Amino acid sequence: MKNEPTYNMLEGFDIEAFRNDLIEWFRAEQRILPWRENQDPYRVWVSEIMLQQTRVDTVIPYFQNFLEKFPTPQALAYAEEQEVLKAWEGLGYYSRARNLQTAVREVVESYDGKVPNNEKELGSLKGVGPYTRGAILSIAYDLPSPAVDGNVMRVLSRILMIEEDIAKPATRKIFESLIRELISKEDPSAFNQGLMELGALVCTPKSPSCLLCPVRSHCRAFHQGKETELPIKSSKKKQKRLSYMTLVLKDQEGRYVVEQRPDTGLLANLWQFPMVPMQQVDREKVQDWVKDHYGLDIDLLNTVDHIKHTFSHVIWDMEVVTASASGELQSKVARFAAKEELEELPFPVSHQKVHKHL
Repeated sequence: MKNEPTYNMLEGFDIEAFRNDLIEWFRAEQRILPWRENQDPYRVWVSEIMLQQTRVDTVIPYFQNFLEKFPTPQALAYAEEQEVLKAWEGLGYYSRARNLQTAVREVVESYDGKVPNNEKELGSLKGVGPYTRGAILSIAYDLPSPAVDGNVMRVLSRILMIEEDIAKPATRKIFESLIRELISKEDPSAFNQGLMELGALVCTPKSPSCLLCPVRSHCRAFHQGKETELPIKSSKKKQKRLSYMTLVLKDQEGRYVVEQRPDTGLLANLWQFPMVPMQQVDREKVQDWVKDHYGLDIDLLNTVDHIKHTFSHVIWDMEVVTASASGELQSKVARFAAKEELEELPFPVSHQKVHKHL
């Protein structure tokens, strides 16, 4: 029995013609991308994790470097986490890298290194949500599984004139049901990639290129002049702002103080320069705070930069201050490191910007 809301949304819609027009366009116009060179499941998986919330142009060199370092699931599974984080350095959302390695280890241990080809086993792996699962199954295994992300919801919102809030989890379920009805059983890979490509190149968030659209004749929003009003998406909560004095502490031997972040939470296990939380510490008490936390005596020198770094839920305002340090370092997470040693450690983008002031 058909899902009732899904059936109503597709009533009078020429599924076969839409499907054929989309696939024909994708086969002719698809971008040449390194992860499309073959449909190896591991390569597809790595690319889809990297592409989450990250631009294609940014991902390409990272993908090539990552596959060079870790060409097989076994290579990634047995690598040191710090080596993996270093290869991911600058790409952001580092939990993606840690989850990918954890999941790949399970694939090596439980599935003899072969990426599962069914929704249940694949979806049980850490970091593999419904979208990633559907992308791997359809692209690598040619199975008709829905891969619904923001791009796809935007495209289908316009084509089918869907006015549900795409920020709500329940709405994603509607789109997954729709894709199961719409997807090509003969070429699910080209269908799903076609929707993604359409959203990336033509049916863009602002000013969609409707006159270039290969499925314009099927688009209900275009025919009603409402393509720029969709999709409907409720606004996110306002980001919290946090202020830090970020210290470039240098001792008499020319070494710098760096510390490793906790193994859970934001930027887990990455390295950073000491950050004094200015919402908790008065400026005149910074030396005392450093003495309490690191056992070091410091002389503040110069403010050399102001860095604003935005995460999805928080904004860091970082005043970068150079200082000389003396005394014995007393910390379980911090260490002195020579400048060349710092090149081997994985730093988040915010602290890569600090790094240039060494």
